[in-house]
Amino acid sequence: MLHIVLVEPEIPPNCGNVARTCAATGSVLHLIRPLGFDISEKAVKRAGLDYWHLVDVRDYENLTDFFHKNPQAADNLWLTTTKAPRPYSEAVFTDGCYLFFGKETAGLPRAFREQYRDRCLRLPMRSEARSLNLSNSVAILVYEALRQLGFPGLTGEGEMAGNEE
Repeated sequence: MLHIVLVEPEIPPNCGNVARTCAATGSVLHLIRPLGFDISEKAVKRAGLDYWHLVDVRDYENLTDFFHKNPQAADNLWLTTTKAPRPYSEAVFTDGCYLFFGKETAGLPRAFREQYRDRCLRLPMRSEARSLNLSNSVAILVYEALRQLGFPGLTGEGEMAGNEE
């Protein structure tokens, strides 16, 4: 199982897309406040997120609250940032790891990045591009981690398997 941690996410559709990735992969979604949207049951229904019930969503007041409730995360985490010194392809992901992603307008807090400098990863891209979309970044990292772990609990074939014509 993977843990996806969104630190102060701001854009509702991004969080919805990340939640869908979590639903499809069995990953836990951790949300660090403040949030740029409402995640109440009423708001989720209104947004038409019919897969929300498949997501284990956990909500925290701030990073301090998160680490107080998940002290084990400090020993098994990866931070994604455009400022990282190395690409994500150099990481060795383990079962139960925590993947951190920052808010869309500012990324992860500088002090947090510096504290875990050796655990910061970058998605390679052109220098002229500011960053990838948050939900795309999450999907790339989640599926790379799951690939390294052998896609535990996930099916690798669809309905076309075995139906050769």
